[in-house]
Amino acid sequence: MKQQSSSIFILGSILILLLFWQTTSVKAQEVEDENEFDYAKGSEKGPERWGEIKEEWAACDHGEMQSPIDMVNRRVKIIRKSKEFVKNYKPSNATVKNRGHDISVQWTVGEAGSIKINGTEYQLQQGHWHSPSEHSINGRRYAMELHLVHVSPQENGEDKIAVIGVLYRIGRPDSFLSQLMRNISDMIDKKEERHFGVIDPREIKMGGKRYYRYMGSLTVPPCTEGVVWTINKKVMTVSREQVKLLREAVHDYAEENARPLQPLHDREIYLYKRP
Repeated sequence: MKQQSSSIFILGSILILLLFWQTTSVKAQEVEDENEFDYAKGSEKGPERWGEIKEEWAACDHGEMQSPIDMVNRRVKIIRKSKEFVKNYKPSNATVKNRGHDISVQWTVGEAGSIKINGTEYQLQQGHWHSPSEHSINGRRYAMELHLVHVSPQENGEDKIAVIGVLYRIGRPDSFLSQLMRNISDMIDKKEERHFGVIDPREIKMGGKRYYRYMGSLTVPPCTEGVVWTINKKVMTVSREQVKLLREAVHDYAEENARPLQPLHDREIYLYKRP
């Protein structure tokens, strides 16, 4: 009887730990339910109100390290460092998803490779697009911005997050996005997902050897802080048709799905130059 009670206690403890892990790990992730927030100006669920909608979204209003920001040259500190940032991506099966507020490509964590920042490995989880860009350089916003979201699972269940941002101006089509155009066209204004097959994140062109780095947050609720941001300084190109498709595919309120710029406060912005 004692042995049975002990077994039940152990099993119960494991279930509680699993539930705790699921609960805490979710807190760090972006909200996917578009019904909970939107981008419409003046809306009760718009960016100005995100922090009021849920208690756990309070950082959206009161956080001191919120994203996006403007990278102003006069505030940037230049650092030369060659091995501080390493990419190691690989092709993997992926899903193209219309989340209503954006279009995303989602890989199984751990299967599409990773990046390493200051010795910490972050595994590629997903990529999604914002139009216009969320970050700006010297006050200028661009046509589009890609966010590649990476996570580093921790023992306490909270994921560390690192995001790579790529800015785009209107010009030649983006070859990576071109691969996805047909699937995106098939899900215009439909909240659904398509199993695409193998998508190689190495085909995402970033270019250049300079990038900005700062500590910020997720740009959608719950606006979790402590996110390591890496923004490529070189601006890539995307066609007007590609931007138009991304805007048509999402729901009307998210045709311009860029959060307003946030105060920098006392944060440092660094510009790294790789040799």
